[in-house]
Amino acid sequence: MTSHDFSDYKSGIATLIGRPNVGKSTLLNAILGTKVSIVSDKVQTTRRRIRGILNRPNLQIIFTDTPGIHKPQSLLGEQMNETAMESNQDSDVSIFVLDATSPIGKGDRFIAKDLPSGTLIVLNKIDRASPNQILKQLSIASEFGAEQYFPVSAITGQGIDVLLEAVIAKLPDSVPYFPLDAMSDVPESWWVSELVREQLLERTKDELPHSIECRITEWELPYIRCEIIVERDSQKPIVIGKRGQVLKEVGMAVRSQLNPGIYLELAVKVDKNWQDKPESLRRLGY
Repeated sequence: MTSHDFSDYKSGIATLIGRPNVGKSTLLNAILGTKVSIVSDKVQTTRRRIRGILNRPNLQIIFTDTPGIHKPQSLLGEQMNETAMESNQDSDVSIFVLDATSPIGKGDRFIAKDLPSGTLIVLNKIDRASPNQILKQLSIASEFGAEQYFPVSAITGQGIDVLLEAVIAKLPDSVPYFPLDAMSDVPESWWVSELVREQLLERTKDELPHSIECRITEWELPYIRCEIIVERDSQKPIVIGKRGQVLKEVGMAVRSQLNPGIYLELAVKVDKNWQDKPESLRRLGY
C-alpha cells in the first residue's frame, strides 16, 4: 500500500443499525455487489458485527452489519444488542434501516432515541410497499429528526446509488483502514460456519433456528469439520433429518459455494442452554 498516494483519499466506517429483519444484511450485500453476510427470513440471523469493504478510486468505505436490536430473551441476546450499539458509536456514518412494509413501532423508537446527529435513515423494501405506504412510513420516520431519508430496495437496487453518494459525502479524509483488495474482515473458516448456519435456518422452524450455532473444529484443507450446536437432545434428530437427509442437503448446498474438492464433515452436538452460559458463549467467540 505504500506505493499509493493517499493525499486525496476518503475512508471511514458506515454502520447499519435497526430492528431484526429490516433487511440490513441484504442491503449490505447489495451495496457491495457480493455476499459477505448470510441472509434468512428468520429474526436475529446476524449475531455478530460483520464488516464489508467497498473500495473505489480514492475511497474506502467499511460498512458494518450489526445484529438486529430486540428485547433480549437470553445472555446472547443482550450481548448482540451491546455489539450493535457499540458499533454505532464507533462509526463515521450511522445508517438507521426501517422496513417499508412493517409498522414503525416501539422497537424503532427505542433505537431512534440513541442515534447520533447526522444519521441517515433508510426505508428498505420499497419494492414490496405501495406509494401510499412509503409516504406514510417516511412521514412517521420524520419524527426521528434524521439528516436525510432514503427510500431503497436492497432486492432491486433502487435508491442505493443515491444512498451511497450521501455516505461518501460524510466520509472524513483518511488513509484506508484495510488493504485495497479486501472485501471483508471475516475469516474464511468463520464464513464457512455461517454458510452452514444459513442453510440450517432455511430448513428449520419454530424456536430451533435460535438454538443453532455452528463452529469449525478442524480446518486442514481440503478437509473441513463443522460442529452444529443445539440446545436440547430433542433438537438433534431434527437437524440431522430422517436418514441424515437434512445434513446431506446442507452439506451439498454449502459445498456448492466453496472451491471444488472441499470435503465438509458436519457433526451435531448438544450444549444445553448454550445461549445463557457465559463459558459456552466465550467458546463460540461471543
